[in-house]
Amino acid sequence: MPTLPFYQIDAFASKPFEGNQACVMPLDEFLPDETLQAIAAENNVAETAFIVPAGEGVWTLRWFTPAVEVPLCGHATLGTAHVLYEELGYSGEQIAFDTVKSGRLFVRRLEDGRLEMDFPSTPISEIPVTDEVAEALRARPVQAWGGMFYAARFETPDEVLALKPDLKALKNLGAAGEGWDRGNFGCFAVGGDGVVVTSRFFAPGSGIDEDPATGSWHTMLARVMHERFGLDEMSCSQAFPGRGARIETRLEGDRAKLIGRAVTVIEGSFRL
Repeated sequence: MPTLPFYQIDAFASKPFEGNQACVMPLDEFLPDETLQAIAAENNVAETAFIVPAGEGVWTLRWFTPAVEVPLCGHATLGTAHVLYEELGYSGEQIAFDTVKSGRLFVRRLEDGRLEMDFPSTPISEIPVTDEVAEALRARPVQAWGGMFYAARFETPDEVLALKPDLKALKNLGAAGEGWDRGNFGCFAVGGDGVVVTSRFFAPGSGIDEDPATGSWHTMLARVMHERFGLDEMSCSQAFPGRGARIETRLEGDRAKLIGRAVTVIEGSFRL
């Protein structure tokens, strides 16, 4: 029976049971797409990352939710870099990941052990808040932007924490960024417990009701906060019942730096 190496990582976490779960599976070559999707569905966490060596310090990287392949995933990239550095003995100054939809991504290990990811941050535009969106969110944002996702700003963190959206209605609404379906909503407010901004991320359009820690969303949030409030560097809290995450962001031109930690919680083999 063929077996594949398997790691389950809590990303944007300093200890187990925090942040977001990602499975990381190093391969010699990619399996057929239907097999990769079936493995991700079997793993049944937000994303499974598959990597294949592509040169010295370079890997090709793909991400799958239990339902679809996605063009960008931050927490699973963080988890993959953690596996390479901490589990597989990579000692280079920087890791490069080549991706299908998001170009080349970079991760480096900082002196304090945190990992800094270098991602694209794509353009955004302010859009009106429609009654349809407000009804699906069951609360009316004060401002909204379209880009990779739909970004909805609320006045207070308490409003964000209290959200109980109609996920079925939300699935077919919002922005549809390049490579993304509708139904991906980042909801945020300025302030929070020791942070600059507090957010939550609902992703029924990607097969996930609510995501505990979403790096790709923070590449958009960094740009929104820059354009609306003039901030280029900030600490962020992504709230999620029982987990949650802290993510540091820094916007540099058309790139966003995301900084966090990760921990290994499971190591084993996946039997095909």
